[in-house]
Amino acid sequence: MKKTVIALASLLSVATISASRAQGVRLGLRAGANYSNLAGDVQNESTYNNKIGFLGGVMLNAALSDDEFLSVQPEILFSQKGFENKPTEYKSITNSMQKREGKVNYNYLDVPVLFKINASGLVFEAGPQYSYLLSVKDETTVTTTSGLTGNTRTTTTHDQKDLSNLNRNELGYVAGIGYQAENGVSLNLRYTGAFSDFVKSDDGKYFEGDLSNARQSAVQLSLGYLIPSK
Repeated sequence: MKKTVIALASLLSVATISASRAQGVRLGLRAGANYSNLAGDVQNESTYNNKIGFLGGVMLNAALSDDEFLSVQPEILFSQKGFENKPTEYKSITNSMQKREGKVNYNYLDVPVLFKINASGLVFEAGPQYSYLLSVKDETTVTTTSGLTGNTRTTTTHDQKDLSNLNRNELGYVAGIGYQAENGVSLNLRYTGAFSDFVKSDDGKYFEGDLSNARQSAVQLSLGYLIPSK
């Protein structure tokens, strides 16, 4: 599946470069930030905080009307999502005190296909999105203080790069507003979410089962630039 996604992204990139020379079709770049967290039925939701991650990639805008009021815009984006553990102390079944800290980065390849309305610079856009989980970096640590001796030890509770508990393919949606100047520079505010859970349904141990019905979500703020067509 990963080879298929890479081939698809490469094919779209080649098509984008070729099509950018056609009238009414423009190649562009996008970069910005995700403010991400978890949506869905998250257990102990208050212990999972928002985190900031990078967003960036290429886009292709194809006009569907002569005045460019309506267009379609596929994009290929590297997108960092995830959450940060809120340092919260809780008592384990052995009467020890535990505190979970650290952040978890999920690195995705996002491919949104947006239908875009440009009303004299004011932009409205929405469409479906396919996402592929490239990698994960789990920096979660648990500090345990013994209820008997008072001794403290810190452990890493998860494999930093383990993907076996996660669904790597994801379908979702994107919607947003923005402003695009005549020179092709734009500022966009978007919300992206998923239709499916990112933790495998047959697993109840990932983060103690808190995330069994969780979905990725993010608010995105980015700058874009569409290269003028010749």
